Amino acid sequence: MTPRLETRYVFTITVRIGVVISAGEIGTGVRRIIPITGGEVKGEVNGKVLPFGADFQIIRPNELIELEAKYAFETDDGAVVYVENKGLRFGPVELLQKLKRGEPVDPKLIYFRTVPKFETGAEKYRWLMQNLFIASAARHTDRVVIDVHQVL
Repeated sequence: MTPRLETRYVFTITVRIGVVISAGEIGTGVRRIIPITGGEVKGEVNGKVLPFGADFQIIRPNELIELEAKYAFETDDGAVVYVENKGLRFGPVELLQKLKRGEPVDPKLIYFRTVPKFETGAEKYRWLMQNLFIASAARHTDRVVIDVHQVL
């Protein structure tokens, strides 16, 4: 019998975001780029999100959003961790359009899940590269809040 999948919460990444930039319709949807301007990490790992990177999105015709964020954070003890976070955001079209306009929407009404991958040379945080993680996220007007869970 194979091991049963379980998860455990490890930390929350709050990513502050800038103004959305659109490259327009690219044939498979609308390409958007959302700058990452900073933020914080709190939980088993603590630190600050560095003020660079972006979330690269494609909004499909049915409003399904495929996203891929690339950025880094620095832990309180000075380690730098690179993050690649791929995921999906989907929900009722009218609510997704409200989010696009910067209007508040109850995060429970939107499916927003990601698979973060971490890279670091810091021995103390090597476990981030030796495990898989999944996350539940919520988009707010000026930030994205990502609860990261380790797959056990």
